[in-house]
Amino acid sequence: MTKSLATSTVLTMALALTGTATTAYAEPIVPSDHELVWADEFDTDGLPDTGKWAYDIDRNKEGWFNNERQYYSDRRRENARVENGSLIIEARADAAEIAKFPDWGKQPYSSARLRTLGKASWTYGAVEVRAKLPCGRGTWPAIWMLADDKATPWPDSGEIDIMEHVGFDPGNIHFSTHTKNGNFIEHTEKTAAKKVPTACTEMHRYQLRWTPNLIVMGVDDERAFSFKRPSMKRADWPFDGPFHILLNIAVGGDWGGAKGIDPAALPARMEVDYVRVYQKKKS
Repeated sequence: MTKSLATSTVLTMALALTGTATTAYAEPIVPSDHELVWADEFDTDGLPDTGKWAYDIDRNKEGWFNNERQYYSDRRRENARVENGSLIIEARADAAEIAKFPDWGKQPYSSARLRTLGKASWTYGAVEVRAKLPCGRGTWPAIWMLADDKATPWPDSGEIDIMEHVGFDPGNIHFSTHTKNGNFIEHTEKTAAKKVPTACTEMHRYQLRWTPNLIVMGVDDERAFSFKRPSMKRADWPFDGPFHILLNIAVGGDWGGAKGIDPAALPARMEVDYVRVYQKKKS
C-alpha cells in the first residue's frame, strides 16, 4: 500500500532484475495440506465484528502517507459496514460531515482502513480474500499485510501487498513485497501485475501463499507473483514473524491520485465476500 507512482514506471525493469514471476499459470495457491484457522464470512449485518477487526485511525490528524487525501473513520457505517453477506468499505466525498470529528486533518474525503492488528496475526500460511474492487479515478483499494513488530520501522519490518489497484488503470492488479533491501523508495521492490478485466464488476479471489522461503500471490488460482527468499538476512527477508491483514480504500495520493480524482467516482466501494486464513495442518 506504500507504493508510489514511480513503481509503475519502473515495473518492467524491476521484474527483469528481480526474477519475479510474470507469467500466470493455474495452480492451487492455497495448498491442500492447509486448514482454515481464521475467517470472516461477513454474515451479520451492521458494523464489522470488533472481535476480528480494528480501525486504523493513527494518522488522521497529521495526514496519511503518500500524500493520500482520505480521513479514515472509526466505527462509521458510511465507511465500513456489513450488508447482504459482504463487507462494504466505502470512500466518500463528505468533508462537511467528517469535519466535526476531533482528529479530522482537513481531508476532503472519508474512507475506512480495517486491520486485524491486536485481534489476530499469523506467521506463514495462506490468505484468500474474495472481493470486487472500485474503478473510479483516484481510488486506491488494497488488501495487504504488515508486521506486528512496531519497534522496527518500515520498510525494514516488511510488507506484503496481496492486491493493489488504482482506478485510473482499471483491471490491472498489482502484487508486491517491500523490505529494507527491496522497496518502492529505492525502486527495488519485488512486484508484478496481472490483468483482471472484470475486477470492478465481479468478485475474484486474491490469494497469498507464504512459507519460510517463498511468497506466491495470484488471482483465482493463477499465480502472478513469486519471490524466493534471497538470503538469511532480515534486510532481504523480514517475513519470519507475525503479520496482520489490512483492508482499505485510499483516495488520491502519489500513485492513486497521479491522474487526479474524479468527483463522479465517489462514493466508491470495495465489496469483500470473505477473508480466510489457512495454515499447514499439524501432523
